[in-house]
Amino acid sequence: MIRAGRRKYTQNSEDLAAAMGVTIGTFRNKQPYADDAFPPLISSDGARVKLWDSEQTAAHLAGRPMPELPQEDDEQDLLDRNEAAAELGVSPKTWDVYKTHPQIAPHLTKVKGVEHCPRGIVQAFRTGKKAGADAGPKGRPKGRPKGSGDMVPRDEISARVGDLLDEDPAVTLATVQEHLGLSYATAARALPRLRGERIADLLQTEPDLTPEQAATRLGYPTAVQRTALASAATELRARQVQPYLQRVADVLAGAGLAEAQDVRVQRLEGDVLAAAVALSGSGTPALVWDERYGWRTAVSRRHPIGKETGTPPEGEGIRYLSEHQQPEPAQLLAALTDARRGSKHPKAVHRAGGTLRG
Repeated sequence: MIRAGRRKYTQNSEDLAAAMGVTIGTFRNKQPYADDAFPPLISSDGARVKLWDSEQTAAHLAGRPMPELPQEDDEQDLLDRNEAAAELGVSPKTWDVYKTHPQIAPHLTKVKGVEHCPRGIVQAFRTGKKAGADAGPKGRPKGRPKGSGDMVPRDEISARVGDLLDEDPAVTLATVQEHLGLSYATAARALPRLRGERIADLLQTEPDLTPEQAATRLGYPTAVQRTALASAATELRARQVQPYLQRVADVLAGAGLAEAQDVRVQRLEGDVLAAAVALSGSGTPALVWDERYGWRTAVSRRHPIGKETGTPPEGEGIRYLSEHQQPEPAQLLAALTDARRGSKHPKAVHRAGGTLRG
């Protein structure tokens, strides 16, 4: 975490490489931070972007005693994604939902490209969430005027439905619609998806459980388990492929073709998985991975995946880079930088879906 008052001392790999007088490529290859004597990271374990305190690294590089950082927690400490999730006792995936809540979203801040949230805001949200669960659903907006849109902003829907699910694991679609003012279609997307994410969380924590046992443990009625288990299967596929997609994005960033970014796996219609990597320094706006067709170039940086049509996107500027669903990042990089490689149509179509495993 970034301790209170020390934001200005935050240093990423590029900053540290410059301070050491080496290129970022040399820094990454030699990994001086792997030495036990090197100042510890202030980013969380497993964080993709490594962060240090520049006063500590400067002292180390100059051969001076390394200054101690504050040890006591403070409301102004800045927590990254993993740390905020740990503070709430949830998975980082669940934090991604909670952070859209209006009590949290305005306070998010990026430091060296990494999103952080003040500890005090996370703690206040946890306190309010518990108080809301104790109070029950009283006072929530009732009903939805005929012909109106959803009464909850889109980026708050998951968190609000999650609150109802926390209060009652057996909550029905009708109750979600009534208390949040959502359409049937919106509620029918959000509720099974959240149940599926929680089943996936439990299966990863306790891999000896069967999916059905996990659903029962969470209190989900038999009548809703089929859709919840199907959603969990999709969620687990997304979690399994995300590290590969992130590795591709990191390789592209290391080659100077993209900025460092966190890759988010999206669900298209029919629970098909897709993801996009925004590019820079090349004539291609973005790359898109679709589990049916593999990697392709995209013609839009803002909306690279585009609208789902059920058929492979084709046309000017679209080039499929491999017949394999998950080619090695180096192979993908070579295909991207060589216009002679690839094809206008996918050479192979992979079937989406799979069995549910913990």
